[in-house]
This record gives sequence, C-alpha cells and structure tokens, in this order.
Amino acid sequence: MIKKLTLAAAALAVTGVAFAQQALKPEEAIKTRQAGYTYLGWSMSKIKANLEGTYNKDQVIAAANTIAAIANSGMGALYVPGSDKEVNGVKTRVKPEFFQKQQEVGKLAMAFNKEANELARVAATGDVAAVKAQFGKVGGTCKACHDDFRVKD
Repeated sequence: MIKKLTLAAAALAVTGVAFAQQALKPEEAIKTRQAGYTYLGWSMSKIKANLEGTYNKDQVIAAANTIAAIANSGMGALYVPGSDKEVNGVKTRVKPEFFQKQQEVGKLAMAFNKEANELARVAATGDVAAVKAQFGKVGGTCKACHDDFRVKD
C-alpha cells in the first residue's frame, strides 16, 4: 500500500512539474533558464577559485553537487517554442539553430550531464588533481554548446 501511494505521489509530482513547465510563457522560460545558468556559472567560479587558491574540499563538493543537480534538472524543458528570440523585452542569447539541431543539442547535453556527475563524484574524493582535470572536462562541455548555440556577446 505504501509503495502504491509513493508511486502515485511521484506520478502526481511529475505531472505537476510537466504542467508547470508547459504553462511557462516564453519570457518566463528564458528568465528561468538564465537564472539556472547564472547559478551554474557561480558554482563553476567557486570551484575555479578553490583550484587557484586555498582548496576547501567542502566548498568544492557543494559547488560540484550544485552543478550536477542543475545538469540533471531537466532544464531542456525551458527551451519552449518562442523562447528562441527576444520576447516582451526579455532577451536570449540562444541561437535559433539550437531549436533546429535537437539531436546535436541532445548529445551535448548528455556529455554535460555525464561530466557534471563525474565532477560531483570526483569532488567527494578530495583529490585536487582529479577535480582539476574533471573541472576542465565540464568546462569543455559548456564551451562546446556555447560555441555552436550561443550568440557571442
């Protein structure tokens, strides 16, 4: 009985999330994904600061876990129709090609997820050299997407 209730609650939660995502206006989707990427960037900068200065394992673990959580959050659902251009004064830096090359985007997203999850795993070990190497891999996945699908500033 408890297992059925848990499954029902999980199904309801997923349905609620899907409904909430569908209800987003394009400008809301743009703002939400920008907020996620800003937080992701802040977490990346925390790790970079630790790698360049005094290393604090707990800070790196927290930042790496945040990056992995964002990578696995389903942010792809925030790329709703109409969010490929400025909407009601809300600008986006995503190129229209992002919406046209979904298979390529999917590969980049999967690579980012894989490397972000590995960063969280490596951070937990406290091995600074391994964190540095894995941090570079995560950054590389970010750069790959930016190079192809982000408007240059």
